Amino acid sequence: MAKPIVLIAEELSPATVEALGPDFDVKTVDGTDRAALLASLVDASAILIRSATHVDAEAIAAAKQLKVIARAGVGLDNVDIKAATEAGVMVVNAPTSNIISAAELTVGHILSLARHIPKANASLSDGAWKRSKYTGVELYEKTIGIIGLGRIGALISARLQAFGMNVVAYDPYVTSARAQQLGVTLLTLDELLAQSDFITIHMPKTPETTGMISTEQLALMKPTAFIVNVARGGLIDEDALFAALKSNRIAGAGIDVWVTEPPTNSPLLELENIVVTPHLGASTDEAQEKAGVSVAKSVRLALDGELVPDAVNVAGGVIDPTVRPGIPLIEKLGQVFSGLADSPITSVDIEVRGEIVEFDVSVLKLAALKGIFSNIVSETVSYVNAPLLAEQRGMTVRLITESETEEYRNLLTIRGSLSDGSQLSVSGTLTGTKQTEKLVEINGYDVEVPIAEHLIVMIYKDRPGIVAIYGKEFGEAAINIAGMQIARTQAGGQALSVLTVDSPVPEGLLEKVRIAIDATLLREVDITE
Repeated sequence: MAKPIVLIAEELSPATVEALGPDFDVKTVDGTDRAALLASLVDASAILIRSATHVDAEAIAAAKQLKVIARAGVGLDNVDIKAATEAGVMVVNAPTSNIISAAELTVGHILSLARHIPKANASLSDGAWKRSKYTGVELYEKTIGIIGLGRIGALISARLQAFGMNVVAYDPYVTSARAQQLGVTLLTLDELLAQSDFITIHMPKTPETTGMISTEQLALMKPTAFIVNVARGGLIDEDALFAALKSNRIAGAGIDVWVTEPPTNSPLLELENIVVTPHLGASTDEAQEKAGVSVAKSVRLALDGELVPDAVNVAGGVIDPTVRPGIPLIEKLGQVFSGLADSPITSVDIEVRGEIVEFDVSVLKLAALKGIFSNIVSETVSYVNAPLLAEQRGMTVRLITESETEEYRNLLTIRGSLSDGSQLSVSGTLTGTKQTEKLVEINGYDVEVPIAEHLIVMIYKDRPGIVAIYGKEFGEAAINIAGMQIARTQAGGQALSVLTVDSPVPEGLLEKVRIAIDATLLREVDITE
């Protein structure tokens, strides 16, 4: 069998290819050569990029086999996430790969502004000795204002507290308890701008944050204050910043990221009171290697059909080891559920009970939907597009958690309504030290059957001789029964029988058995990995 093709469209570290391992056919292409890129994408299962390659709707449409787009870095401006999601393509990045490098560059900009390091270096290199011209200021006991107290903001806070700086921050999503833990005082944005001697911005780029620092905000700053942006181009209005620097309304700025890169015609480059760098936030050997290795691991997970914690278009996150074994179990329960449904599914409840609910179990909702749709739609189903498939079909989906469960340590149930008004439920659990996947309930009937590749579910009136009838039919057809369990509500009432068999059962044989035992339900469910 041919190995899946992984396309590397930009230069990545050797450790990235090593992290992919031997299971893929790794090919390279110049991602900036549009024609070559589109041609190479035709049979690619994954593509690894940095910032120069644009994977837009056209590229995604050309990549019929594509399962994952991996950006070895943080930003995703060059990936059409909406088009990827609609196509069932996972998009992953390396959100933590450059946080230390970005934090350190920020501190470097602040020190450069405070002590005029770049200008003094250039002056001395030209043969001038101008000590008095480059008199600076200390960071000690100055106030640093951090706009955005996420991972990078927190790292900067820790580093600048070591300089003896007073740290204030603006972040509408950070609690006062978290800020107190970091040794930071939370302020409104206007208060921060007015009080800070140095300001650094670390917000995501959204329609709301684009241009969030403009003329009005710069006017609130001290004339002696400096502002730094190593986060995303456009968070600071470049025209407003130019006016504030040109008029000496503020003392200076440090800019690493730009609205247009490279900023060839930017008037900011002509100013004396600005320190500029060419988007170096992630440009360290360590960050590049961490980013490449991180996305290579994500590609391996994605092509193995597993949920990827760093997928940006999947509602998930870091999966606790306690939760992880439940993912394949509930996906298989989803296949059993849809395999037993006689009419379209209108609503589904994914119920998680037991000790496992102490952790984030939202991934189990995605896995259940992936299992439900895997055998009832023609397109490829992934953790990415399964929620979209439910939404498109008007299916109501809920995740319900409950810490108490009577018989099992943990119990996973998929319960739903069908368009004919009927209800359907299936439940499963993991047992023993080997965490064996077991089917333990179907429509209120208690069973305990290991989940196998081929399951046969029958409901019929309980009476003597039924097992002999279907045992004979399957035996004569060389269908080996590996396991069996019968459940019933009462003697002589309805009985449910679950068989595990070693091979698929022909449809004609199923119909013959159904007639022979007068079954109200007889269905084979094939479980795919």
